Amino acid sequence: MYIEKYNIWSSYEAEDDGIVIAYASIHGNTKAAVQELEKILLEKGAKKVSVFDLSRCDMAEAVEDAFRYNKLILAASSYDGGVFSPMENFLRTLKSKNYQKRKIGIIENGTWAPTAAKCMKEIIEQMKNIEIIEPIVTIKSTLKEDTRESLTKLAQNILN
Repeated sequence: MYIEKYNIWSSYEAEDDGIVIAYASIHGNTKAAVQELEKILLEKGAKKVSVFDLSRCDMAEAVEDAFRYNKLILAASSYDGGVFSPMENFLRTLKSKNYQKRKIGIIENGTWAPTAAKCMKEIIEQMKNIEIIEPIVTIKSTLKEDTRESLTKLAQNILN
């Protein structure tokens, strides 16, 4: 059993099939979108969905699950021309731990000039063997019908 675990961890393979949703919400609108996405994923048959509020959770737990499961969805607000700092810290931690061989979906929230997705992609693109799942979803402040459709499409694509 220990050798099997070592082989998984040393090769950066996922231990289990599942989806981690890590989010950094400022006013709660990104959180609302994540809650909607979690519901959609479970309705579409996702076996395991693990959700972390990066502004409030233990970062080590979020990192642990990101390595445990084979899929990751990142959702963050744009902030000061970049991405809200809890998400940036999370991504830099993953990068420093050599995070790789995963599928990643991206959701950004920004009213005037959304920048979170661009900033997240810049960090993700420095990682090895990462597949960014389309569409990259942009929320303009609050969840709207077209955004729900994009979340549904992202959910379907990450489950395939």
